[in-house]
Amino acid sequence: MYIIAGLGNPDRQYEGTRHNVGFEVIDTIADKYNIDMDTKKHRAFIGKGMIGREKVILAKPQTYMNLSGESIISLVQYYKIDPEQELIVIYDDISLDVGAVRIRAKGSAGGHNGIKNIIAHLGGQVFPRIKLGVGEKPSRYDLADYVLGHFTKAERELVEEGCKSAVHAVEMITAGDMQAAMNEYNRKKKEE
Repeated sequence: MYIIAGLGNPDRQYEGTRHNVGFEVIDTIADKYNIDMDTKKHRAFIGKGMIGREKVILAKPQTYMNLSGESIISLVQYYKIDPEQELIVIYDDISLDVGAVRIRAKGSAGGHNGIKNIIAHLGGQVFPRIKLGVGEKPSRYDLADYVLGHFTKAERELVEEGCKSAVHAVEMITAGDMQAAMNEYNRKKKEE
């Protein structure tokens, strides 16, 4: 069984913002696999279903981004999963182009406060994660304002494609193909 957690902030005002792309990927998975996300437990909205032959728990922590670890650790402990193998965290990354996807099996928080909090609660950096690019912050912007801002229409199309790629990556990982997923999504795009 896998716990697939998308990071974001609750409240309507944050819908569609850069910081909430993790929630968007979870919603895309839920739509594709007919998983209801209407149960509130472990300080998250969760839904149970199947992806291929694997049982999954989809989660959208409602703790606000910077406290995401509180919800994640509760889920990990309750369902007795191994976070190094059976947890997938999906979140925004400002170091990637809008819509780009990168997959890591482990690593530091890279300045992301939600991931920093998860690492602190899990007591380690080894857990699979899928990063969805939201574009680099322009130099004149405050970081918080940027990640809590909305996408342009052109960026929105790229994000929707990125969400589909992230769903495909989740499907590969839950099928046991972590390395194949990394090979597919971590390649540098060739110069045209």
